[in-house]
Amino acid sequence: MTDTRRARPRFDDLRDRRAFHSRHIGPTPQDITEMLATVGVADIDELIDRTVPHDVRQREPMELPTLGPRLTDYDELLEMARSNRLMVSMIGMGYHQTITPAVIRRNVFENPGWYTAYTPYQPEISQGRLEALLNFQTMVSELTAMDLANASLLDEATAAAEAMTLLHRVGRGRQGDCFAVDEACHPQTIAVVEARAEPIGLEVEVCHPATADLEGVFGLLVQYPGTTGAIPDLRSIIERAHGSDTLVAVAADPLALCVLTPPGEMGADVVVGSTQRFGVPMSFGGPHAAYIAVREEYQRALPGRLVGVSKDDAGRPALRLALQTREQHIRREKATSNICTSQVLLAVMASMYAIHHGPEGLSKIAGRVNRVAAILAHGLQENGIEIVHDQFFDTVCIRVPGRADKVIAVALAGGVNLRRVDADTVSATVDERTTPADLEAVWKAFGYRADFRILDRIVDDPRPPEYRRTTPPLSHPIFSAFRSETELVRYMRRLVNRDIALARSMIPLGSCTMKLNAATEMEPVSWPELANMHPFAPLDQTVGYQRLIDQLEHWLAEITGFAAVSLQPNSGAQGELAGLLAIRSYHRSRGDAGRDVCLIPSSAHGTNAASAVMAGMRVVVVDCDDMGNVDVDDLKRKAVDHSDTLAALMITYPSTHGVFETAVRHICDVVHEHGGQVYLDGANLNAMVGLARPGRFGADVSHINLHKTFCIPHGGGGPGVGPIGVAEHLIPFMPNHPLAPVAGPPTGPGPIAAAPWGSAGILAIPWMYIHMMGAEGLKRATEVAILNANYVATRLSEAYPILYTGSEGFVAHECIIDTRVLRDTCGITVDDIAKRLIDYGFHAPTMSFPVAGTLMIEPTESEGKAELDRFCDAMLAIAEEAKRVGRGEWPADDNPLVNAPHTCEDVTADEWTHPYTRSEAAYPEAHQRANKYWSPVGRIDGAYGDRNIMCSCPPIEDFADDA
Repeated sequence: MTDTRRARPRFDDLRDRRAFHSRHIGPTPQDITEMLATVGVADIDELIDRTVPHDVRQREPMELPTLGPRLTDYDELLEMARSNRLMVSMIGMGYHQTITPAVIRRNVFENPGWYTAYTPYQPEISQGRLEALLNFQTMVSELTAMDLANASLLDEATAAAEAMTLLHRVGRGRQGDCFAVDEACHPQTIAVVEARAEPIGLEVEVCHPATADLEGVFGLLVQYPGTTGAIPDLRSIIERAHGSDTLVAVAADPLALCVLTPPGEMGADVVVGSTQRFGVPMSFGGPHAAYIAVREEYQRALPGRLVGVSKDDAGRPALRLALQTREQHIRREKATSNICTSQVLLAVMASMYAIHHGPEGLSKIAGRVNRVAAILAHGLQENGIEIVHDQFFDTVCIRVPGRADKVIAVALAGGVNLRRVDADTVSATVDERTTPADLEAVWKAFGYRADFRILDRIVDDPRPPEYRRTTPPLSHPIFSAFRSETELVRYMRRLVNRDIALARSMIPLGSCTMKLNAATEMEPVSWPELANMHPFAPLDQTVGYQRLIDQLEHWLAEITGFAAVSLQPNSGAQGELAGLLAIRSYHRSRGDAGRDVCLIPSSAHGTNAASAVMAGMRVVVVDCDDMGNVDVDDLKRKAVDHSDTLAALMITYPSTHGVFETAVRHICDVVHEHGGQVYLDGANLNAMVGLARPGRFGADVSHINLHKTFCIPHGGGGPGVGPIGVAEHLIPFMPNHPLAPVAGPPTGPGPIAAAPWGSAGILAIPWMYIHMMGAEGLKRATEVAILNANYVATRLSEAYPILYTGSEGFVAHECIIDTRVLRDTCGITVDDIAKRLIDYGFHAPTMSFPVAGTLMIEPTESEGKAELDRFCDAMLAIAEEAKRVGRGEWPADDNPLVNAPHTCEDVTADEWTHPYTRSEAAYPEAHQRANKYWSPVGRIDGAYGDRNIMCSCPPIEDFADDA
């Protein structure tokens, strides 16, 4: 008998030792071999050598973790998370403990159908999240009693800064350049407003709004309720301000607005705030959805996204992003803001929280919070403790002369974090999670005991009668439509099924890097140890977060070649502003305050120009040559012309044209020779990780899109994180924070975001990605991203010219195809192609940027060959369809392209009059019969939507057919 014992695998032999990158990277080794042959190179090394300029290539390996040993490598991160110490948080200051309903956590927050979607620029395949955002806007409008609200901003502090600049714009400077800020605003809000005001020449005056001299003041910001709890006499403050021709912005707590008179009813011009306490965890500072709401006459000055109601080509109601001509991608340096994202995923959560609880439920939560605060205050008062404010909502301010630190220490020993206002004052903020036991711990910290149940029977309402809300907080039927979880789950499912997200198919958007957001990376975001931490908790309670932040900063510095990294900017646009402010501060520290010219190539993203203006710089445009590269001769001329005033050059690398420019080192040298600094837009870093370090080939500062290159999901348009890496000489000028000295240098220009480390709650995602990929895996991902782009370019070149390539004929990680050939020969536009792709089940590539009439395609390394082929087959089939139009087989005004997308209602109608078949309309490729995406609406009439602005929910009957 043959002895087979040696052939039997042992336990260790059967363990899955595959590195994580084998799951992250789409193409198999066999796929890669076939794709290389199609591209025409022998191996990936040859492709990279012929694509990436040799003088920017890094030769030394990155010093990063080795490849993760298994696909669920949580151990180290879990150990860090558990070293955080969670306390009952009563710190307040705009951040609150909250309860995320499990139905929302499971069906929105942890659902890839929501979190892998992109910004809804293609509205036909975004109707689900657009409806959820319209619900958010309606929620905010009704709570604030304002005419319209936008689809969210980054945080309350930056929303307040946006309100300041909005009021200055609409006032047209007739009242001067002074902005007054209520001393009762949250301190982080005051700091961000001051940091944003100074570069653009605005003066900030912190004041008591009831008595301040408002002569020559264009705007006033009031906190409602105040940071230490007081409910101000908002009506008289607004009347007084308007009497001085001063416009008023109010920073309002949305939960308080469920029971307090809304600012809109008292004449507010703008209302801002955060919806964090609507079911979104604190997460050590973010991400959270802020809001801004305005009167109707200010709608065109509103920053950020705005969802509006329009109609499709069949007259059906349809949603789209409205008034986009306000935004930076169109108006560039003349835009209302540099904001190019929002916090969509968190806004959706907040809107679902309102729908889940309904108006009655929200009012009960607000009433309960107010009741608990009143009981807390009464228990202290009956023991002789002075309560500073008689009228409050959720925050009790307590005077304890000389004993604040002792009280806080005793409370801490009892498991409660209170806020130290000053040496004589503490405050305690309650929320929907506060329990009687929590109040007993607070009373004990002051040396007393009280009986919660007895006090509950005798305590009066601390809200002044004249400020009690009399109108229903949420009257639209959508907020009362889904009373059972069954109904709500089905509503969420109905919405998510309307959209194309990365969980459904490839999203080939250029300059957007829609790569895998692995569940392994995402799962830690929900861990209580990370989700339930207050951003201003004592540092010794946040040891795990500090380790995570330190490691991630070190890894990102190693990857990019910079000396230091700041994680505070909570979007790419905020990273741009932070980097430019660092440059501005650097010049001023050297006595060069006159250096205010920013050179920007004509191909740059509009955010660049808008950010430069916000940093107090003048934009001078540099030409590009016929190959899409920066025109070096024009750059030299303009550098010479502005040699004494040159502050910076902003350059994207690889370029927005999808190529590695060979002259980038020389370009950086030219700018440095004339005293300027080089800002490198890191939007395309996915083409460089492991191959080139921007900090080593001439860049002085760069922002890093963690929501692109490092796997934070786009969330339908946010959240994002945009940290900056800086060279050694710019370290003193990185963002800092007044409430966290360790968050930045004391010489910095101030905070760029409300929280010291921005959206810290999602930093675990890039940490996990880098940790599991390792240096080798990250480099391999970059190589495959470049291979995938060149494979797509090669295949599509059969029908579409590739507009730009490098010196060897290759593209970087994305390519631009010229669809104008079909317009000129067949009358088919880039819009027709984009909409027809929906019938094939795809999200369109980036349209008409940076060149009108073209498509920019970025496949990313996560897409396998089969999906790339499916996309290429669709694009080639569309080209053939266009040629049929050109040959006269289909009329120019009635063919599958100009009529796209086709809805299920369209193709099942009793009457069909088109010259092509229903099958050609609905199933242009046979495989779609097994897995068909149906656009919920036909092509949307954008012009109609902008002419007939409606930015809150229409009557629910309008959508009855969709239900």
